Amino acid sequence: MPGPSLQTTAFVLTRRPAKDGYLAHGAFSPEHGALHLMQRAPRGGAAATLPPLDLFDEAALELEGGRAGRTWFVRGAVIVRRHTGIGRGYETLRRASALATLVDRHPVAEEDRAAVGALLATALAAFDAGARPDIVYLKALYRFARDEGHPVREQWFPTLPPADRATVVHLLNQPLAAQTALPEEVDRLLGRLEHYLRGHTEILPPAEP
Repeated sequence: MPGPSLQTTAFVLTRRPAKDGYLAHGAFSPEHGALHLMQRAPRGGAAATLPPLDLFDEAALELEGGRAGRTWFVRGAVIVRRHTGIGRGYETLRRASALATLVDRHPVAEEDRAAVGALLATALAAFDAGARPDIVYLKALYRFARDEGHPVREQWFPTLPPADRATVVHLLNQPLAAQTALPEEVDRLLGRLEHYLRGHTEILPPAEP
């Protein structure tokens, strides 16, 4: 007897070890939250007509649920957007992977899923377009924490020296094309933000590789 079916659009966030001829991915749907996807590995014939999902893909999916209720088997997939530019630079790939891993690990409440989906769409597009990955990641991490209800503006921001506060305001409020902060400035501020989140929230940014 077939399991429950689901149609949704999701972002592919992580790649997990293959098992029993299936490719495994962690994904996030703005409608349904975290999804564990299993897609049969291409072996020619009819299966080859289904595009293999790749990291950072945004895809419209037809899914069938497994017996455990947490795993979904991919029965149909249409790639909405493939962010191939992310893999062209190590730093971009590292920062995009950190954001994807963070979202994949962090339970997102139903009422916050749409905001997280919008954040992923914006950040992945910026990474893909070649924007500075350190700034994209800092802006995304701050926005993620804020949208999850943590008082980063009220608690973290006032702890910064005046010069750093001015830099943060510019980083958060100005478009990426207008950013001029030095990489070492962004790294220092990002480190302070990650330290705050680890110490005061349940958000645990991935450790540096």
